[in-house]
Amino acid sequence: MKAISKSFLGLYQTTKTKAIPKSAANYCHHSIRNTMSDNSLLSGFNRPRSIVKRVLANPQSEGDGALVRRSIGRPELKNLDPFLMLDEFEVSPPAGFPDHPHRGFETVTYMLEGAFTHQDFAGHRGTIGAGDVQWMTAGRGIMHSEMPAKEGANKGLQLWINLSSKNKMIEPGYQELLDKDIPRAERDGTQVKVIAGVAMGVQSPVYTRTPSMFLDFTLKPMAQHHQPIPESWNAFVYIIEGEGVFGGLNSPPVLAHHCLVLGGGEGLSVWNQSSKPLRFVLIGGQPLNEPVVQYGPFVMNTQAEIQQAFEDYRYCKNGFEKARQWRS
Repeated sequence: MKAISKSFLGLYQTTKTKAIPKSAANYCHHSIRNTMSDNSLLSGFNRPRSIVKRVLANPQSEGDGALVRRSIGRPELKNLDPFLMLDEFEVSPPAGFPDHPHRGFETVTYMLEGAFTHQDFAGHRGTIGAGDVQWMTAGRGIMHSEMPAKEGANKGLQLWINLSSKNKMIEPGYQELLDKDIPRAERDGTQVKVIAGVAMGVQSPVYTRTPSMFLDFTLKPMAQHHQPIPESWNAFVYIIEGEGVFGGLNSPPVLAHHCLVLGGGEGLSVWNQSSKPLRFVLIGGQPLNEPVVQYGPFVMNTQAEIQQAFEDYRYCKNGFEKARQWRS
């Protein structure tokens, strides 16, 4: 019989949201038209995306002594369909995220500095270093640990992406990319790492069950970039370092550790008007438009499914059989 540590129940907001229908639209590349507003001429889009919400991710303690800046998954921004959580974490040994379960979604861990070691009850073990990515599908159930692999500060981002009801109980799986294997492109003072999706004609090899993009941009001083985003998708920016102008040239500069939710439109325009590099991630995805019921490390569609997940974990069944004797 397994019990979930109270420290991990406290990690996450308990949320229940209803689906909000949205019309679907096909992804098409933007084109610059002759009849544009002044703002669209500056951005390169007929319908540029503007900033509709800004959230500062303040530091908070999580896990076992870890420090995180949570932007999505807090009261001001409980979720952004299909995204459930975004943490910028900083962990020094012996702190970390010891043994804990998941069901019903995917986690994307992107290391910025240092290294993290992951191991699970299925025998999978690996270490990702600076620039590496682990894309984990929890599916019907996984129990794992995530602990720092180096002394000093180990920093990164962890994103939770919801799975559709038809995919919530699939078998767990992993996609891992080393930094050297992540596609890159560069143009006019802008560099991008294409972790998922497409940018500057370069496509990531990562398969996304929930259609999504995850792009790591660095803009040199005085550079600008205009990135298409499928019009039916929700999208946001998280600033890692520096400051930038997002959405429109008349917008105020925004500093690091801010999450910027984007409104509707064809794409994002960004300008670096400072004397230092600007680094941010642009993340977008197709909304699932399904009910979300989340409690601790389980994300399902109904309260009954959450109760079943707790029972399955507690009695080590329906995907959690290997949790009975496993310890990291």
